[in-house]
Formats: sequence, C-alpha cells, structure tokens
Amino acid sequence: MIIDILFGTESGNAELVAEDLAEALGSEHEVRVSDLADADVGGFRQDSLYLIICSTHGEGDLPQSAEPFAAAVHENSPDLAGVRYAVFGLGDSTYPNYGRGGELIDELLGAHGATRVGPYGRHDAAGRTEPGNLTASWASEVLSEAHHPVTA
Repeated sequence: MIIDILFGTESGNAELVAEDLAEALGSEHEVRVSDLADADVGGFRQDSLYLIICSTHGEGDLPQSAEPFAAAVHENSPDLAGVRYAVFGLGDSTYPNYGRGGELIDELLGAHGATRVGPYGRHDAAGRTEPGNLTASWASEVLSEAHHPVTA
C-alpha cells in the first residue's frame, strides 16, 4: 500500500510530526511526505492512503500551508469517491476551537466524496504526551482498518 503523508502547518510542527511518522512507517510501506500547499487534489489516487497531519492556527483557522489546498478543493470541486484518508489534528486545548484545522480538512474531503478511515486523531499541546507517540498508535489503528475495513 502506498501511504501519502500530507501536512498542513504554520510553524513547522505538523511537518516534523509527518516526517517522524514517515520514518516509523517507511520500513513496511512505500511512504511519501508532502506539504498540503503542494498537494494536487485532482491527482489523489484510489490506490493510496492519505494520512493528513494538520495543525490549527489563530482562532481555529487552517494553517498557512493548508490554505491553498482548501482553496483548490473549493474552486475545483473534485469528485474524491474512492479516495481514502485519515486525519490527525494538532492543537492546544487552552485555545477555543482546539484542533479545528484538521477538522476543516476532514470535513472538506468528506464533502467531496472521500472516505475517512479510522478515528480522527488528536494531539493536545497543553498535555504532556509527545505527538509522535500518539501518531504512531493512531496510524497503526488506521492501517489496521484500511487493511480490514469495518462494515456496517
């Protein structure tokens, strides 16, 4: 399975988390890491699994590097049926709209027909747990579900 890890960041935190996750997954999967600013939503492939790591900026806004991606999705309105993705949001619970950046990407992809795999992951910068510990267990759960989908 090809895993595309896409990150949306303001200060680089999501990029660091994405790179650490890629290193953890790279021995068992073909993994590519890209900035959401460079992602071509029209080129999303059905044979890939997209793991999106997204921070939150300001009052629950998308980080700067995710804004062009969101604008392109709104402008082009792609049909993402068959595309699978998972989202891990980074935020700080001491601020209102904690982790909203990742939620916005999740809502956007879902509204265009893509299917989220696994749970929405979340890291709270106000806590004591490092994001790498959380993303590794989150990715494990996502990959398990991707290989063995839960059916209703």
